[in-house]
Amino acid sequence: MAITALEARGQILDDLAEALDQLALAIGYLTEAHELLDDNSAERLEAELFRPVQKAFGRSKRTYAGFAQRFELGVREIVEATPGRSSQGVKAFVEQAVVASSTADQMIAGLQDSMLPIESGDPELRAGLAEVRELLDGVPGTARRFLGVLGR
Repeated sequence: MAITALEARGQILDDLAEALDQLALAIGYLTEAHELLDDNSAERLEAELFRPVQKAFGRSKRTYAGFAQRFELGVREIVEATPGRSSQGVKAFVEQAVVASSTADQMIAGLQDSMLPIESGDPELRAGLAEVRELLDGVPGTARRFLGVLGR
């Protein structure tokens, strides 16, 4: 059953909003981890993990809002997530941030694979999705390296 261009664009926005929710959660986890670290480790976490995820979140939000505006579609507000209790510890927060950012990456990959961005999107949307995935690409490996030297 075929869907209309309006329905397809709505689906694009819904899928992208779900990925944004995951990125907001990843940022929440990394923020909590940051609060538990000494100054040097916190600076490393910020530079190596927080900034790429924050940039991916910002680029996703611009892509989401721009696409909605270009096609005069409504958007929903993306709210900050609450990651949990600080008793989980730095390692758990970083690992959960990786899961959330990887989930967002997989969601965007699924959206790209669906062909909706080609059939009902536009070049700006496709470029934004590609850039977000590029920003998230190194997060799992960087997190492993970060945790591997944590406390040494």
